[in-house]
Amino acid sequence: MSKDNQTNVITISDDVVSTIAGLAALETPGVAAMSAGISEGLAKRLSGRNIQKGVSVEVGQVETAIHLRVIVIYGSRIQDVCRELQQNVQETIENMTGLKVVSVNVKVEGVSFKEDEDQADERVAK
Repeated sequence: MSKDNQTNVITISDDVVSTIAGLAALETPGVAAMSAGISEGLAKRLSGRNIQKGVSVEVGQVETAIHLRVIVIYGSRIQDVCRELQQNVQETIENMTGLKVVSVNVKVEGVSFKEDEDQADERVAK
């Protein structure tokens, strides 16, 4: 992000944009969790403390591109969830940072079933 006066520059960290994107993604109906990626296991579910997992960003001076890896809830229409996810992330980042989002790419890496959620909750409780 830049201003007309070149002596005053505002820089937004990639980590900040990643965190905003991750939180906006998890608020989208139909998204069960962010995914760490296939290389770290078969679509492992992650808690909110690792919100940047499953998110990669490319931040420039005035533009950004977002790449998300998500797990959707079984029974959801994947294309509808992804469209809403793209819109939510784009609007949230543009409103909070002033950066123009040029793309929000979504990769669905898994489907969450009710049993999966119950087992994950039990592991967290232990």
